[in-house]
Amino acid sequence: MQTIERDVVIIGAGPSGLNAARRLTKAGKSVAVLEARDRVGGRTWSDVRDGGWFEIGGQWISPDQTALLALVEELGKETYSRYRDGDSIYVGADGSTTRFAGDLPVSAETNAEIDRIAAILDGYAAEIGATEPWAHAKAEELDKISFIEWLHQQSDDDEAVENIAMWIAGGMLTKPSYAFSTLQAVLMSASAGSFSNLLDDHFILDKRVVGGMQSVSIAIAEQLGDGVVFLNSPVRTLEWTDNGPGAAGAVTAIADGMTVHAQHAIVAVPPNLYHRISYDPPLPRMQMVSHQHVSMGLVIKVHATYATPFWRDKGLAGTVYDHSGLVQEVYDNTNHGEERGTLVGFISDVKAEAVWGLGAEDRKRAVLEGIAKSLGDEALEPESFYLSDWGNEEWTRGAYATSYDLGGLHRWGALQNQPVGPIYFASSDIAGEGYQHVDGAVRIGTATAERILDAVSV
Repeated sequence: MQTIERDVVIIGAGPSGLNAARRLTKAGKSVAVLEARDRVGGRTWSDVRDGGWFEIGGQWISPDQTALLALVEELGKETYSRYRDGDSIYVGADGSTTRFAGDLPVSAETNAEIDRIAAILDGYAAEIGATEPWAHAKAEELDKISFIEWLHQQSDDDEAVENIAMWIAGGMLTKPSYAFSTLQAVLMSASAGSFSNLLDDHFILDKRVVGGMQSVSIAIAEQLGDGVVFLNSPVRTLEWTDNGPGAAGAVTAIADGMTVHAQHAIVAVPPNLYHRISYDPPLPRMQMVSHQHVSMGLVIKVHATYATPFWRDKGLAGTVYDHSGLVQEVYDNTNHGEERGTLVGFISDVKAEAVWGLGAEDRKRAVLEGIAKSLGDEALEPESFYLSDWGNEEWTRGAYATSYDLGGLHRWGALQNQPVGPIYFASSDIAGEGYQHVDGAVRIGTATAERILDAVSV
């Protein structure tokens, strides 16, 4: 077994861990990044499946994600805008489809209710913020009520309620709207600047990276050079000594095939995986308790590539909203410079569970029929087809990110960013600004490195 010594050992080579390593090495610190997978990138992953090149994981950049945009520019990478010209499709609760541009094609009263509820959520997002939502005077009240129950308290317009619920539940947290709190929904909104930003697909799904989002992590790993990133090295045990919160101590990370001795550790994996590591001595009581009350959502990312982007010939953008259907969102996801057309769709929470219960052929048929009812029968015959299955990934176990049980955010949120002795935690799941997004991973990875640098300079 290989044994090495470093200033800092980082567990996880996703955007959080790699950006922490990047900052620390720039400051002259020695680092080892231990990654369980055979690749870097974490929940960003670009690869060929069934003859098509797909963004299997996170991919989009919105204008407010300035940390990620700056990193992409610094690495010399290019971005391109998502295709969005033409009409969108809205599928009503009765299954009817309507072409539209601008506001949703619902009644004036329903649109007014959507705007009114969005304004309330925008107000909460601005007032409570993303940094410490658990510390606000209204935190406990909002954390004790499920999002769907709160929505029904605000309005008796079911269509408005279902649309608002979809944008947070299916579109972001990927859990049923009865399974998380209103405070969690406010955090999701605040992390993106406002709830209104989440409503605007032109904003939140603005740009992609040429070559794929994973290429950002690959470029950082290449910059770090040899002897820094170690793949196929899941950490099994983390031994540590406690000299106070954040202070340097003796840290030993024992992974498959290697051991790293360091003064600090960064656990840069999602909170639902913390328990995969044995800590010696154990983590403090409330840390162990709180880690049991966060869980991943579940979403299927649908990829379908066609000989041409046929929907564009019909004057369609490829955008579909279908909150009552199987595939609740669809977008044009054609790759940069490709003549073929690619659609991406999303199947969330309980619907995703039902889809995985089908046989492979029935599953494919159900998914494609869900798209074809809005965009036409051409959607039934893709040249390439793939379903991203992050719930079946050993080192992820869900998507997009973790969130707390109902009532958990105000009880335990304050613990999530606290170091335990020399051990720090960093992932997009516990970021404030950029929560759940690659931008949040960049921010928290860099900020955690800065905290360590501050600690060793004292």
